[in-house]
Amino acid sequence: MTEPKTTRGRLVFLLLAAVFLGPLALAAWMYYAGQLQPEGRTNHGVLLEPIINLPDTVADSPLYTAGDGQWILLYANDAPCDEGCRNALYTLRQSRLMLGREMDRLIRVFLHGETPPDTLFLADEHEGLVTLRDDVLQDLLSTRRPADLAAGGYYLVDPLGNLVMYFRPDINPSAMVEDIKHLLEFSRIG
Repeated sequence: MTEPKTTRGRLVFLLLAAVFLGPLALAAWMYYAGQLQPEGRTNHGVLLEPIINLPDTVADSPLYTAGDGQWILLYANDAPCDEGCRNALYTLRQSRLMLGREMDRLIRVFLHGETPPDTLFLADEHEGLVTLRDDVLQDLLSTRRPADLAAGGYYLVDPLGNLVMYFRPDINPSAMVEDIKHLLEFSRIG
């Protein structure tokens, strides 16, 4: 009589083991067979590697006084501000607004060339936009942009002055905001 209880106990044990270990074994088999490969995280912007600390590289840039411990979303344009430039400034403004309650952690900077921007247009349309001219920083940014991406995009600088990301000029503002929110969520600075 003890033999059927032992057999029944073993069957219950094997059934419990199959319930708990079966899904694990199935997942492992699917992963290693290539059926269940994680896609990973896709950034819309490009991480700039190696990371360059701007205060160490361009020590006397006016960008640091403008940033004052905040994240900086920077648009660089060394040509006169035409329609494309105005659209880029609009994207810059909308991206910051889309951050919602996190928008105070980020400032917008327009790095212009020899031709200063229209101050009346900026005052009317882009209140709070910091404009500055820094040829050395402009040159550095043009060399840090990935060669396979178009010029005229946006740079993200962290509160420590590290050049972090580059966003192509035709990016959808919501895609840029998605990356920025992700960084702000996990950032302990700024």
